[in-house]
Formats: sequence, C-alpha cells, structure tokens
Amino acid sequence: MEASNVLWRYHNLQKMSFKNFGIIDPIIKAVNDIGYMLATPIQKQAIPLILEGKDIIGCAQTGTGKTAAFALPILQLLESDTKKYKMPRALVLVPTRELAIQIDQSVAAYSKHIRVSRLAIYGGVSQVTQVDRVRKGVDMLIATPGRLMDLINQGHVSLSEVKMLVLDEADSMLDMGFVHDIKRILKYIPQKRQTLFFSATMPNEIRKFANTILHQPAEINVSPVSSTAEKIVQSVSFVEKKDKAAFLANVLRNSDVKQTLIFTRTKHGADRLVRILGKGGIAAASIHGNKSQTARQRALSSFKNGGVNILIATDIAARGIDIQELPFVINYDLPVDSETYVHRIGRTGRAGKEGKALSLCSEEEKPTLLKIQKLIGFQLPIAKERNNNLSINN
Repeated sequence: MEASNVLWRYHNLQKMSFKNFGIIDPIIKAVNDIGYMLATPIQKQAIPLILEGKDIIGCAQTGTGKTAAFALPILQLLESDTKKYKMPRALVLVPTRELAIQIDQSVAAYSKHIRVSRLAIYGGVSQVTQVDRVRKGVDMLIATPGRLMDLINQGHVSLSEVKMLVLDEADSMLDMGFVHDIKRILKYIPQKRQTLFFSATMPNEIRKFANTILHQPAEINVSPVSSTAEKIVQSVSFVEKKDKAAFLANVLRNSDVKQTLIFTRTKHGADRLVRILGKGGIAAASIHGNKSQTARQRALSSFKNGGVNILIATDIAARGIDIQELPFVINYDLPVDSETYVHRIGRTGRAGKEGKALSLCSEEEKPTLLKIQKLIGFQLPIAKERNNNLSINN
C-alpha cells in the first residue's frame, strides 16, 4: 500500500472549527445545534481528505469523533450531487445493531437542515419497515453485513449506485466472522468508489485486507491503541473469583457516581450478575448478543436516560454505547485481549471529562493483568478501601 502516513497528536494540534473545512452552512448549523465547537484530531485530518475524494485507512478508537469525521463530509458530498437516485450512494458497514442505530441517530442530527435521507438496517427486527423505506429511496445506508446480504439476496437492495463506502470498526467485523459477507457485498459495489476504512486496531491481517479494497489511501493514526485517556483514573482490586460479586455490590452501594458500566466476559455471566445484584437490592440491566433487539434497546435507552444506573455488558454488545459523560467503568472480568481493556475504559473520560475505571483481578487473571500493563505502559495503582469507599492510590 502506498499510503501517506499522517500521525497527529492532540497536544500539537491548533484549535479549528468546522467552518475551516469548507463545510456548508446547513451542516455547520446542525453541528452547532448539537454543541460541537471544535473539531477533534481525526476530524481535522479526515474531513478535508474525504472532501477531496481520497481513500482513507484510519486507526481510531471509540470516542475520538470518528462518526462525524466521515459522516459530515459524506453528507456534504451527497447534498452537492443534485442528480436524483433511487438506491443508496453511500454505504456504512458496521458490526452491530447498536452501532448502526447510534450512527443513524448521529447522521439524523447532522443532516436535519439538508435533504439527504438515511436508513439503518440490521437484524433482530422485522425487515418489513426497512424494506419499505429502501423502496422509497435512501441516500445513505448504515447496515450490518448479515441483514444487508439478506436484503440483497431477496432483491430489495441494490448497491450499484454506491459512490462512498465506509467500513467502521473493521477489526470487530472481522472478529465476528463477517469477512465472507463483506467480500460478497463488495462484489455488488462499483469498483470505482471512495472507500473509508476505520479500525480500532491494525494488526497485519486487518491491514492486508485493507490493501485489497483501498486505492492509494491516506493513513490517519489517532490515539494509538496502547494509550488511555489522561483523565481516566485507573485502578485494580485483587479479588478472588468467588468473592467478586459481593465485592462489586459493596463498591456500587458506596459509590458516589450514578451511571456505571460493567463488563463481563460472557453473556451468561452478565445475566447471572444482574440476578445476584438484584437479590442484594441493586437494580441492573444487561445487554448482550442473546438479547432480542427490543430488549437491548430498552436496556440501553433506560441506561442513557437514567432509568437504570447500572448496565452490565459484553464487549461486542457495548460497541454501540456512546455516553459522553459516563463516569465509571468496571471490569468485572478482565478481557483476554489486552487491547480490549483500552476500548472498555475508553467509554469514560470522553471529551475532556474525568472518569474512573476499576478492574477486578483474580489470582488466575494476574497474567492477563501483566499483559494489559505492558500494553498501556504502566502498573495500575491498587484501589484502597477507606471508610467503606474505594479510593485510588496514585
């Protein structure tokens, strides 16, 4: 791949508003309505390149402003094309239903002052409404690979007019086994197109796959996966597996924060923890792949709106959780993949806000903890109990 390497660090970047990119006034107005004041590093680099028609390979984690980085210029390009189309001109492929819904909501906000239509299609719900919307015409399609292939095979969706393709969280899509669906989908898209490839991690197999679908891409690397936000106060407590639930309940009872996102390794573990906490008078909801789409959205909405303050999630299901001021993340189980630790705790400490991240580590998980600490470059401080409250020994 002949890629221009653009490595940007937050502290070296000057303040820049979205007006500097030549974004049209209706989109600027929508951005201002949301409250976005200054562009993030990935937005500063991606937006001009996308408007120039460049392919992009971007390594960016959740919380860096990635959605706006590709959505704003795509919306502008779609708005500037006055020709009428029946089928989508932009396609965004994502790994989960939650992320599809999240991006759809963001695009709806960005496009409210322009005439660009969008639609999210995903499994777990009836396809009737989705098919009806596609038939009426849609400019930007946000889709999970499985449902998209189903609708293509049934003849409901044509990708022959797609001019811009986005693969978001490509590493997660490949980990979830969507590679074959993606390859099949690519056959339905014109080869002459603009492709934007975003991944939180960039191992060799991901980069090799990107090589096959990108043309002379510009490379953007924002917030390397080994880095964690400076304003996240991280700590670890050494707790044996059999004692974790009781320890967690004590932490939650004495915590002064309201919203807490807890990660478990398995779907069964998430449901079990909800039951255990419930017996102790602590209300919690769980979100994972075995839940119906309705149940997942109900739990997520309740968490975002404050109906329930504790959400227990598996890693894949949590991909669509985007709460700007989430104060507390707890790793009930340490992730096997060290990079997942960075993604998990990155749910807090966003947009300059402070956050806390506590990990519960059993004796058998200590080798995993060592790998995490090697990746992030420092030893996690031990959380110490003072007056029944945990505090961080920095």
